[in-house]
Amino acid sequence: MFVLEFKVKAKTQQYQAIDDAIRTAQFIRNKCVRLWMDTKGTGKNDLYRYSKELAQDFKFADELNSTARQASAERAWSSISRFYDNCKRKVSGKKGYPQFKKSRSVEYKQSGWKLLSPKTVKFTDKKNIGVLKLVGTWDLGYFQESDIKRVRLIRRADGYYCQFVLSCDVKEDVKPSGKCIGLDVGLASFYTDNNGNKVDNPQFLRKSEKRLKRLQRRLSKKKKGSKNRQKARQRLAKAHLKVSRQRQDFAVKLARCVVHSSDVIAYEDLRVKNLVKNHCLAKSINDAAWYQFREWIEYFGVKFGKITIAVAPNYTSQNCSNCGETVKKSLSTRTHQCKCGCVLDRDENAAINILKRGLSTVGHTGTFGLDPINAWGENTSTFSEAILSFASNLCEPRIPVSLERGVSTSPIHLNDS
Repeated sequence: MFVLEFKVKAKTQQYQAIDDAIRTAQFIRNKCVRLWMDTKGTGKNDLYRYSKELAQDFKFADELNSTARQASAERAWSSISRFYDNCKRKVSGKKGYPQFKKSRSVEYKQSGWKLLSPKTVKFTDKKNIGVLKLVGTWDLGYFQESDIKRVRLIRRADGYYCQFVLSCDVKEDVKPSGKCIGLDVGLASFYTDNNGNKVDNPQFLRKSEKRLKRLQRRLSKKKKGSKNRQKARQRLAKAHLKVSRQRQDFAVKLARCVVHSSDVIAYEDLRVKNLVKNHCLAKSINDAAWYQFREWIEYFGVKFGKITIAVAPNYTSQNCSNCGETVKKSLSTRTHQCKCGCVLDRDENAAINILKRGLSTVGHTGTFGLDPINAWGENTSTFSEAILSFASNLCEPRIPVSLERGVSTSPIHLNDS
């Protein structure tokens, strides 16, 4: 599945109708969460029935298409089921208890809308959204209408957007490059590979901080409830949206280059949630967006048929990549020096250890009667097609949205997170 996103061009009354539909979807989702909180043993089917009851009790809810009401109930159940899963797996810390949310989107399934042409869509429910013009470079005429599984209207700081979720095969045939790469992400450099190559950290938030602070000061000086305050808030929101898009664009393009040029990609299985507890580094870690980069690495790995391996980050920086001896060092120590005579950049040493662990994970499968592969040696850069296909089947990551020109730059989330 992947998502095509278009900007919506419409009249003022149509934008108001979209806002009304979004508020209704938010109302149904939050009412379903309240039902689960108040009634023990509430399941997914109960939420479906309750969304239908809400349509009978409230006129504005009845105006929304029935499948859109079901999608709102699914969003509520998604947050509930995630909470249950975290409790069963005994996730440390907060379990993500379902909360009431302020939604910025409404989602339709396969009814309530009709594609009139590749650049126009009509919404047929009683919210009177009507015909919307789509602005974008993609042409929906290349796809069958039956391939469109869901349609979503989204409100952002710079306008309204329409997303089409399509069920299509996104895999591409790419010639093997015969290369393996281990990646160690960091703050000084975005990542360092096992060959010592570094990519600078773009620091989009840091570079935009001066402008963001100025816009925030202007907002705080405006009178509450005034039109000038609303305009100032809109300018600030657009500035934050630009930073988010810059970060996303960087992660997508870099991940595509890395996966396209390598057959095996090993990276750290980092728990960013725990890392940001360090208040001195939290802003820089969030600005780096390591997890976003990992998501796209895994997506392009599936798309191009490459192996992506997440390895445990324990002692990757402390252990010597040459002899395996543990050499303790603080974060300020940027050079690895071992008694065996190995002197490397700290991040390069970690990247080599990451690649070793990744290759050893694949090599010890022992499937199909193949000889085990040396975790680190002369032949580690080439794999047979059987190993490649087997390892790629082992790694089935959550696939984000396909990113091409005009395609959404966020992973698929059919349900609210």
